[in-house]
Amino acid sequence: MNPSTGLPHAADSGLSAFQWETQPDAEAWLRFVVEGFLEQAPFAQSLAGRMERETATRFFDWIDHIRLPRASVDLGMLSNLGFVQDSRVRTACYIHPGAIFPRVVFSSDDAIAVALKVDSVADFLQAQRVHASIEGAVFNPVRRARIENTGRAELWAMERRGWVGFDVADAEEGRRMAAQRHLDAFRTRRRRFENPHDGFVLAEALIGKAINEIGQDWTCALFFETEREYWQRRCKAGAVQKIRQDRLGLGWANHDHHTYRSSRECFVPLIRVLEKLGFRCRERFRPGREAGWGAQVIEQPNTGVTIFADVDMSPEELLGDFAHIPMPPREQLGTVGLWCALHGEAFLEAGMHHLECQFDFSRLTAQLAEEGVGMMMPFSSFPYLKQAFSEGDVWPVAERRIAALFESGKIGAEEAERFRREGALGAHLENLERNEGFKGFNQTGINEIIAGTDPRFGARRGSGGHV
Repeated sequence: MNPSTGLPHAADSGLSAFQWETQPDAEAWLRFVVEGFLEQAPFAQSLAGRMERETATRFFDWIDHIRLPRASVDLGMLSNLGFVQDSRVRTACYIHPGAIFPRVVFSSDDAIAVALKVDSVADFLQAQRVHASIEGAVFNPVRRARIENTGRAELWAMERRGWVGFDVADAEEGRRMAAQRHLDAFRTRRRRFENPHDGFVLAEALIGKAINEIGQDWTCALFFETEREYWQRRCKAGAVQKIRQDRLGLGWANHDHHTYRSSRECFVPLIRVLEKLGFRCRERFRPGREAGWGAQVIEQPNTGVTIFADVDMSPEELLGDFAHIPMPPREQLGTVGLWCALHGEAFLEAGMHHLECQFDFSRLTAQLAEEGVGMMMPFSSFPYLKQAFSEGDVWPVAERRIAALFESGKIGAEEAERFRREGALGAHLENLERNEGFKGFNQTGINEIIAGTDPRFGARRGSGGHV
């Protein structure tokens, strides 16, 4: 295991290298620090309350890093809690490789500082009606602003696009202009192809050009900014929640992971493009022998982007390197394969199946219900992990896709007619609450709920259907 990233070395097995555990002691200490901070920062305390009431999110989940006076922290205690020094940055900074926690930074100041993750510092300042100087030029890979300073506590807003450091030196103007061009190229990239492999080739070329000009991490951050935009335009729950979070100027900086559904034929090209963006394979996901599908979790450690890549497969195939060795086509389609056949590859025409963000689970369920957005049955209900899909959007299905499936014998005449008449389930928002730093996923309770998103019967259950 690499202590700087929490990812295993290349020789580690994807089935055994990741055994995520809860970290209650580390979280208890961090929450104690944050509670002490909030007592001394009235603006931050008010904002925390608004986050809960208006967005169903928790202040703690938005924290990028906590800056503490060096003399106030016992390094031995920090080590015992599982923190190690982050070798990626020059600042005295500590991370917890086995958990999802804010980074801890030391300084010579006496004040405690908390920096919140936001998509745009300027948007945050506008939404909060705060006048503050922004450090970092427009479209710099890192920008920040101090929102509150009581002498004992400071609140900052932090905007990152693939930048892991804490210095805010401006990138050269030509690179910042290039980043804007590449953002436009990603937003407008062609997604519909007769042969989806051509789509992966085009995307890889666009990504390669961007990496050559602005680097891998900056490119990755920009690419997924546009992926979230594309998805939320096709997902009612996502659009509703984005408006709520934008009212506070937060954006999607609380994202936990992005989920792509892939056909068996396109899975290796999908992983290849993601690895070009700097992703590294984490655990393989196995929901059970009867599930008929599996997933590869893949993480880009410098951008905070994690991918959950789903594909139809057998339990035996999960034992092999299915992320890099092509799987043969199948006559029959499972839940994931049929979704792709009806809507297109999630990386291309369809867009992501769902975005999962960190919320206060019960609050989001209740608040979205008031907005007319329901939730499916939870598939994780642990103290440390709670998960549920929003009721899915039903998308129309192109006649060319229905005809191809019928002619190949993959669906019958009755199913073909129903897809023409009713459409098929498309995208979801996933409601997730993590506690005690738990970084993993529930591999035992998800299969039934995924079956509930199967296009063969999901649309008949209304806008997503309860399982």
